[in-house]
Amino acid sequence: MSHAIEGAAGTSGPALAQEPEDVVGDARRRKMILVAMCTALVAVIASVSGLNVAQQQLASDLGATQSQLLWVINGYTVALAALLLAIGAIGDRWGRRHVLSAGLVLFSLANIAAALATSPTMLILARVAAGIAAAMIMPVTLSVITSSFPAEERGRAVGIWAGFAGAGGILGLVGSAVLVDNFTWPWLFAGPTILALAALAMTLTFVPNSKDHHTARFDLGGSILSALAVGGVVLGIHQGPEVGWSDPTTIAGMVIGLAAAIGFARWELRQEVPLLDLTVFRNRTLAAGSVGLMITFAVMSALFLVIVQFLQAVLGFSAVRGAVSLLPMAAAMMPLSTISPRLADKYGIRALLTAGSLSVAGGLTFIALFGSVSGGYPSVLPGLLLVGVGMGLSMTPGTTAITGSLPEDKQGVASALNDTVREIGGAVGIALLGSVLNSGYRSSVASSTLTLPADAANAVKEGIGGAYTVAGQLGADGPRIIRAAQNAFVDGWVQSLWVGAALAFVGAAIVFVWTPRHQRAIAASAELDLDLDAEMSGLILDSVVAGD
Repeated sequence: MSHAIEGAAGTSGPALAQEPEDVVGDARRRKMILVAMCTALVAVIASVSGLNVAQQQLASDLGATQSQLLWVINGYTVALAALLLAIGAIGDRWGRRHVLSAGLVLFSLANIAAALATSPTMLILARVAAGIAAAMIMPVTLSVITSSFPAEERGRAVGIWAGFAGAGGILGLVGSAVLVDNFTWPWLFAGPTILALAALAMTLTFVPNSKDHHTARFDLGGSILSALAVGGVVLGIHQGPEVGWSDPTTIAGMVIGLAAAIGFARWELRQEVPLLDLTVFRNRTLAAGSVGLMITFAVMSALFLVIVQFLQAVLGFSAVRGAVSLLPMAAAMMPLSTISPRLADKYGIRALLTAGSLSVAGGLTFIALFGSVSGGYPSVLPGLLLVGVGMGLSMTPGTTAITGSLPEDKQGVASALNDTVREIGGAVGIALLGSVLNSGYRSSVASSTLTLPADAANAVKEGIGGAYTVAGQLGADGPRIIRAAQNAFVDGWVQSLWVGAALAFVGAAIVFVWTPRHQRAIAASAELDLDLDAEMSGLILDSVVAGD
């Protein structure tokens, strides 16, 4: 498998022993392909977080309950995460342009339906449909790039894609906040729809219909099990912090997800042509890149959650000002994502992944130590910039380590694996740091609610938003409750930042230990790990299957 060796190193040099036959020769066409793929990607990612800023309007206009609001947000994410691997393989098999075009059409229609929704149920169904469409779009955007660009340009193209993948959430928050402050919530779906239609026009004009030229049977069993595994785990992780870890939905999601994950692994090891060749994880560079990318997105997604709450609930920023305050992080991230392949060529993938994780950990540590109410936004800005630098350094090498480990005709699956790692990481990060924040807040604010009526005390303990509501009803005692809630929030916020920093430090240690130091060592590792002779491979797989 020499074609997987250098690509796994995350370099911009020759990623394959032989150029894929789908490489586009015209430079202008390649540029338009990249623009189309990044446009489609931003439409999908911006839709993940866009409705977070409109929950109050949705509750008022549609009469949505808190549970329904949760499903409006999570329905999209769960559908997206669950179907990534299966639909990535379908794109490889039946043509990436066909799947991408169908996904963009469905995505546009689903967003139009969401904008016209007259009930929470209608909105939830539209969001689930949009999530299914997003799963048809997201992995294909990367696999089209990796199959269309020649080796010498592929690293930079993947870097630009990775920059938009990281910054898309911030851009979505900014755009959504501006719309919510000036228009009604249905306008939130206008931006993604326009982006999707623009991407569709460019796709039909410029994107080739690259696909897998193998004729082996499609792995339907693996597709179903992967959907249950990822969907169940992501559902459980999302539900836990919101409705409780003992809630039946949370438990069912986690149990089904973990059981399906075990079943998926056992099933894939039996298949002659599996949906995902699990033996590629013997490549230490791939494994380290996957772990590093998962931790990076866990920290980034959670940081969006806790920082925006701090800016709005504690510092009093508007939704627009809070979202705009994250733009410096994107400004640091995107240029570095573009040049990181060249840095990987010069310093090695291990140095870049490790430095990126350490920079993220350093940024969170800085915010935890120096971020304060009295210091305001300037006290957190240096930390945000450090986090942006860290993500810019690590996202592209992590992505290339994954996509470079699988052959060209499996780039849909490789891209879907990359996206699945990101989605699971984001869900874990939000659940973990969100739970730490909420727990720290409730523990700290409890002593300040002892003199309040039971209903008011419970509302204050539920969150800082409830504290503001109660304070407005208390007259002279209101300012005391607000100060107590703000201080309690900062206590929980600092605890969550320390957990995030620890997670990033662990990620740095893992990628430093697992990733070979030099290019030749990486190649040797890939050869030893992936080019096992048939007899030894058969013995290993037989021993696993015999576990039945």
